[in-house]
Amino acid sequence: MNLQVSAEQPTSGLDAFEQALAPLWQRAQRGDETSYHAALQLMTGRIRSYLRRRLVDQPSDVEDLVQEVLLAVHLQRGTHVDGLPVSNWLLAIARYKLVDHWRRTGRQPTATDDLDALDDVASADDGSAAQARRDIRKLLGQLPKAQRRAIELLKLDGLTAPEAAREAGVTESAIKVQAHRGLKRLAAWIRGEHEDR
Repeated sequence: MNLQVSAEQPTSGLDAFEQALAPLWQRAQRGDETSYHAALQLMTGRIRSYLRRRLVDQPSDVEDLVQEVLLAVHLQRGTHVDGLPVSNWLLAIARYKLVDHWRRTGRQPTATDDLDALDDVASADDGSAAQARRDIRKLLGQLPKAQRRAIELLKLDGLTAPEAAREAGVTESAIKVQAHRGLKRLAAWIRGEHEDR
């Protein structure tokens, strides 16, 4: 019995999703903006579903994490290895963002979080990470100061909401709202929705 799976064969029940996503992503990687936006729309639904199943006790955090994942997809799009399943690469990014979120909030993953299903995905090299940091700083520089600061404190520095609020001199609610608005704006820019820019 041959248990090897070729790079072209998606696993873990992602076949239909991968079949829809892969051609869009391939065209997007060659510069087709329409395909890129269509791929992001498809990814958004999958990411949202993935996160909702794992954040049942924190539903208010789902949309912020969806935006974080989409931003990471945009910044790391050059790290996907052609010929490997796009869905695994995408879900690995979602997984890492989810784990970061759990670390920030002090939550430990449970057995039902099924993180082991996505272990075989390569991470970005140091050069890609440095480029991603430059890209994100450039995008953040276009945000209003309060939104930029909230994202830096909560998402980049990894502070908890109370810590970030103290650091910024605002309420915990205000820091969360500013971060949410900033992430939403960044995601819209990435998708090519330029109103508000």
